[in-house]
Amino acid sequence: MNQFKWNQTKVYLVIFTILIALLILNISCQNDQQKIPQITSELKGTISISGAFALYPLTIKWAEEFQKIHPAVRIDVSAGGAGKGLTDALSGMVDLGMVSRAITQAEQERGVWWVAVTKDAVLPTISASNPVLTVLKEKGLTRQDFLEIYIDNSMTIWGKATDTPNNDKINVYTRSDACGAAQTWAAYLGGSQESLKGVGVFGDPGLADAVKNDPQGIGFNNTIYIYNQTTKAKYEGLEVIPIDINENGLVDAEENFYDSMDQVIDAIATGKYPSPPARELNLVAKGQPSSPLVVKFLNWILTEGQKFVLEAGYVPLEKNRILTELEKLSSK
Repeated sequence: MNQFKWNQTKVYLVIFTILIALLILNISCQNDQQKIPQITSELKGTISISGAFALYPLTIKWAEEFQKIHPAVRIDVSAGGAGKGLTDALSGMVDLGMVSRAITQAEQERGVWWVAVTKDAVLPTISASNPVLTVLKEKGLTRQDFLEIYIDNSMTIWGKATDTPNNDKINVYTRSDACGAAQTWAAYLGGSQESLKGVGVFGDPGLADAVKNDPQGIGFNNTIYIYNQTTKAKYEGLEVIPIDINENGLVDAEENFYDSMDQVIDAIATGKYPSPPARELNLVAKGQPSSPLVVKFLNWILTEGQKFVLEAGYVPLEKNRILTELEKLSSK
């Protein structure tokens, strides 16, 4: 090969190498752009939300992620119980209320509009220092047992609950605020929140602390306040009472799914955990929202926002359910 042709070949090789490098760089940049939220600026304004402690952590996550995409949007979220969320939404104090229970017919007649956004469950809780914890984890308690503790008030000592000689009093705790967790737990037992006996404690965190610090206490909490989102393990000092669903006096393998958050989420999603106390969580408004910003946020929650649900410790909605809820946003 003469010198001219050799030089020409080298030029071609250099050009080819540069083109390949540019192609790889372009692909790399595209992948990096896919990982970074695409910032847009067409949306601006404020969305106000209040209500259920059950939905509060996930709504905070949704707000943070939505604001990364739309930095001109501000979303204010506050907890205070499902009752407060519903009242605030109906009075127009907030754009959306967080409600962690089913919407009643009476509420629908008052103009409540809602979309389901995720699922979770209410679980019965006790202190890790409970004197009969080992027996409870082996035998569990039946729905009837919980009814006698919380509504009939006919089961008052731990020995009767576990068929042991223990004479320690059962210290019953419930919620003092109007909330979805108490209403859902009561519905499982065939009553209403007003039917539940016990010392009233405000909020999910307060009830979890009360039970954790009382070796003889019993309560109930939303999943997210029992399990650590990072480790997926139960918070130190707090335990779950297994429900003996088939009432055979033992916690069978298919009923034993309380060791980690992932196991509980799977049990809720597959129907192993009864409903109630498993339930959908809702965002409500006074009539169908007309604000384009609120509609855009709700649409995002039901589509792109669902990818954050499992990460935050909740159960995603089924695809058919999502389609049904999306239809509500365009039904006007």
